Amino acid sequence: MSMGNDSLLAKWRRFQNRPPEDRALILRAALLLPLTEMGLLLLGFHRWKELIEEFSLSARRSRALPADSQREMARRAVRAVRSAELHGPTRPNCLKRSMVLWWLLRREGVEGELHIGARKEAARFEAHAWVELEGEILNDRDEVHSHYSRFDAPIAAAEACFTDSGRRLSKASVK
Repeated sequence: MSMGNDSLLAKWRRFQNRPPEDRALILRAALLLPLTEMGLLLLGFHRWKELIEEFSLSARRSRALPADSQREMARRAVRAVRSAELHGPTRPNCLKRSMVLWWLLRREGVEGELHIGARKEAARFEAHAWVELEGEILNDRDEVHSHYSRFDAPIAAAEACFTDSGRRLSKASVK
């Protein structure tokens, strides 16, 4: 057996030794990373974010987690996205990773927020995306705030507005 096959076999064994819930999260992340890449490319950020909100809505309503369970689920989701990123076919950027993490959190009833920040470095404008839970940065270093100016509001907040019948309101009708 060659070295590459040993590595693949070792990865498979590590994956099999994880709890079933973690394996499901990793598989979901592995599917969502390339899907998000395609969605952003074909639909753009705003429309893809709206689709994520729509697809995660029904699961989210039935699964609101208590605050203490949200942190543990967030840690597991961060590990799942990182594992899918390291062992998957694509090399996603911070926006794709953060959108997938935010999507997984929403599906699991975790109140995460997607944030984008920017900075000007010499003559270059740079942007960065990350996810926070109750002000704690989940998928990046804590000092990201000192390197990037975060836009004042979350790009994708945890809550959406709904009518009494459960129908989602458009942004125009919320004013």
